[in-house]
Amino acid sequence: MKSPIPYAQPSITELEVRYVTDAVLMKGTQCYAYIGRFEEAFKKYLGTQYAVATSSCTGALHMGLLALGIKPDDEVIMGDTGWIATASAITYVRATPVFVDVLPDSWCLDPRAVERAITSKTKAIMAVHVYGNLCDLEALFAIGKKHGIPVIEDSAEALGSIYRGKRAGSMGAFGTFSFHGSKTISTGEGGMLVTNDADLYRTVLTLNNHGRSPDQKKQFWPTMIGLKYKMSAVQAAIGCAQMERVEEIVARKREILAIYKQKLSRFPEISLNPEPEGMVNGAWMSTVVFSKESGVTREHLQEAFREENIDARVFFWPLSSLPMFEPKPENVVAWDIPNRAINLPCYYDMTTEEMGRVVSVLERCLRSARGGN
Repeated sequence: MKSPIPYAQPSITELEVRYVTDAVLMKGTQCYAYIGRFEEAFKKYLGTQYAVATSSCTGALHMGLLALGIKPDDEVIMGDTGWIATASAITYVRATPVFVDVLPDSWCLDPRAVERAITSKTKAIMAVHVYGNLCDLEALFAIGKKHGIPVIEDSAEALGSIYRGKRAGSMGAFGTFSFHGSKTISTGEGGMLVTNDADLYRTVLTLNNHGRSPDQKKQFWPTMIGLKYKMSAVQAAIGCAQMERVEEIVARKREILAIYKQKLSRFPEISLNPEPEGMVNGAWMSTVVFSKESGVTREHLQEAFREENIDARVFFWPLSSLPMFEPKPENVVAWDIPNRAINLPCYYDMTTEEMGRVVSVLERCLRSARGGN
């Protein structure tokens, strides 16, 4: 059997190991030093005023929604393409995720569909930057301003992406990021909430400390029912090392996407993550979408990659197709694209030979669908 190719894995060096060892040996409250250091490095990179490290991006979304005042029976509009964590966080505050269709080129929220979905119950727009691709933020912010609705940036997959000179996650009411093991930078598990809203930031700090305000003088005196989504010092230590390398890691992810695009450019039936003028795609997950006319299907792709011992992953199922939600097949693009798309391996240490193996599988799938050998 050929050697396996994983779809993702973190890039860990001696720097990460050194910082983790240091964090493990710290005593008492010294352990919080790496958490503060990670938050400072991250907000400097993003260009935001505030950052709160969390145990997951899901937790960051949950607290951000609470701090924004999203309540039971409120509606939050989001694209029908994405991971369930975003929708789950909306349900945690007993609000309703309203799934609308996505754009065929970016696979992100369609502003026209957002406008049509707004009701008196709509209290936020959730802009999920899918696979590093960027939402049409100019249009979404205009809609938000028109209706007095905040726009949230779920940037779990968009570290390194830039929208007209500003980093993804830095422009909405708040932004969130994931440091899961598959993400561009990783702390194993973990997340970050960023914002420029001082009141929202202080509310999140209070929520994340079991309801104890940072201004409270009374010891162990919470003023609200809170949560605990705190990041550990060991995770933060890894994060600090990753942030020192973030530019090179993002550059490598972008390089891998560029290589795939170059090698597959002779096939008009194949499209990959877009990068419109004025944008920079952080290229978290290199993704191919075959044209309908190609005849290539998800199942065909999965079988071909499995035979070659390559761990390619499926494109996100439409959220409204999942059993816990009401089906919305009228979201035509979100329901169609997953049938003819797949995520390609694209981790930092991937070799040229491994990329060549991936491309060869795609070529064979296309030839087979065309009726060739």
